[in-house]
Amino acid sequence: MKASYKKYTLDFKVPSGTSRGVMIQKETWYIILQDHAKIGVGECGILRGLSVDDRPDYEEKLAWTCQNIHMNKAELLLQLKEFPSIQFGVEQALLSFRPPNCFELFPSDFTKNESPIPINGLIWMGNVDFMLRQLDQKLKNGFRCIKMKIGAIDFDKEVAILKSIRENFSPEEIELRVDANGAFSPAEAMEKLQILSTFNIHSIEQPIKAGQWEAMAELCKTTPLPIALDEELIGIFDVTKKQELLQTIQPQFIILKPSLVGGIGGSREWIELVENKNIGWWITSALESNIGLNAIAQFTYSLKTTMPQGLGTGSLFTNNIGSPLEVSQGKLYYRQAKDWDMDLIKNICI
Repeated sequence: MKASYKKYTLDFKVPSGTSRGVMIQKETWYIILQDHAKIGVGECGILRGLSVDDRPDYEEKLAWTCQNIHMNKAELLLQLKEFPSIQFGVEQALLSFRPPNCFELFPSDFTKNESPIPINGLIWMGNVDFMLRQLDQKLKNGFRCIKMKIGAIDFDKEVAILKSIRENFSPEEIELRVDANGAFSPAEAMEKLQILSTFNIHSIEQPIKAGQWEAMAELCKTTPLPIALDEELIGIFDVTKKQELLQTIQPQFIILKPSLVGGIGGSREWIELVENKNIGWWITSALESNIGLNAIAQFTYSLKTTMPQGLGTGSLFTNNIGSPLEVSQGKLYYRQAKDWDMDLIKNICI
């Protein structure tokens, strides 16, 4: 078995805005395992400016990983502890390195019988007209759970959009989630949470910037709507530190992005910890190509969760890898009649 790695740049169809800026491209890396006719592929999805492994020695660590791919799996993943996206890429590559279907990592009704995963429809930041156009399209596409990114335009305008949704759709018809990406200051956060709570919001992700444990703990203690930790989990490697974070903040939910929290193993560890504390969770992709999204979706389905997940990012790119993944009526499917674009995969990998 030979291991190698390749870089691939994904191009957004439409510039996508968050409180950290607007993205037009997103780089990703693939770990490729080859042995005669067998191939295994794993995606190392790094988000510049957010991933803890956004480091100058990232490519050097990829090279080291390929040189040491024959190491005991547990030991190799431990050596990659500070590079969670590479951990996830290794897990995927090893799982996929088997015939006959290297993309069926977790065989289930999702991959075999088109049993779907409910997902949220994502509304990206932009001007009011742009956000309303996205909302209209998501509703036409059958989404019943909408996640809206907030914190980039005027808060009053964002509130007006949420108010418009609630005037037309009850909480039973449309579940609303918002993601602030840490945009609020601790001083203003509670006032804004109070305003948002009037619209029957399911939850708000990361209202203040990560790392402010005491301020976040106070918010979670007195919040009028559930708070979900997202960026807060990044860079927390040790189980004792994870326990300390959960005990200190006591959030209502956590959100797991496998590429940012240590892949399958890291996600399982977080889930075990929060379920012991009656904290809810869901899983979200982190702008991976369909290689990584496929792994996240199959892993998510295996966990038998029923709440909407954040797995609708596969259609964002002009040059994504063709796959059986398809979003329809607010759900993610693995279509039996669709194939992987093996020509593009081989072109990337070779």
